[in-house]
Amino acid sequence: MGKKRKSSVLVLALAAVLATVYCNFSLDLEDWTVSSARLPTAFDGLRVTLLTDLHGAEYGRDSQRLLDAVARSHPDLIAISGDLADEATNPDMLDPLLRGLVQLAPTYYVTGNHEWVRDDTEALLDQIAACGVTVLRNEYVVLEREGQSMVLAGTEDPNGYRDMETPSHFMERIRAEQGEDAYVLMLYHRNNSLALWSALGADLVLAGHGHGGVIRLPFVGGLLGVDRQLFPDDCEGLYTQGRTTLAVSRGAGGLRLWNRPHLPTIVLTTGAQP
Repeated sequence: MGKKRKSSVLVLALAAVLATVYCNFSLDLEDWTVSSARLPTAFDGLRVTLLTDLHGAEYGRDSQRLLDAVARSHPDLIAISGDLADEATNPDMLDPLLRGLVQLAPTYYVTGNHEWVRDDTEALLDQIAACGVTVLRNEYVVLEREGQSMVLAGTEDPNGYRDMETPSHFMERIRAEQGEDAYVLMLYHRNNSLALWSALGADLVLAGHGHGGVIRLPFVGGLLGVDRQLFPDDCEGLYTQGRTTLAVSRGAGGLRLWNRPHLPTIVLTTGAQP
């Protein structure tokens, strides 16, 4: 092999290494605006930072780089929509991260599929709650501002217990207890759920799971989805059906190529959907 060809190979190899490092450790922060005429005016401008599919990834000592990125997002709320930890995660890394998050803003969590693969799921959920995070297990809280309210709810991942409450029954319960007009922000792990939540009448759903595509290409986006479909159309971004908007993050963990760790902040505004 000639010197010129060797040099080209080395340059390409170096570029590949640098791209891999950049795509695994450089957080992509962005704001997404979601408008709804149903949103109570007191919550206009509410900022919800979505952290999902971390899979135990650490960003510096005690996850300080991730905490700094969340702080730069200026959240009013932080939503963790599953796969915070997987079967390989050392749970010791979670305490400094979670305690840091709750110092920034009220933090809410729902399970993903990988938490249910672990042998210590219940202990893990207890640990998350002990850090000050509100764990929503087919539960909801009522947020109040200036005499107005909205519902923040969280549904367990389908990998959970077989006898857990169904999304349909859960939404029926919310409507019965909070009224048909209540604005419902739902945390749910699975990205391929727009039709489900649209049929049930949720206003905004925050999800992950799709990783932006298991395989992702520059300028193309997701090539292969988590369900092995080609060119998945529900793995990153905002999707709307009826009055429901589904916001899907690419996630912040796992091995990544051409797929920077993602930390979107959803900004709620009053008004008609675009």
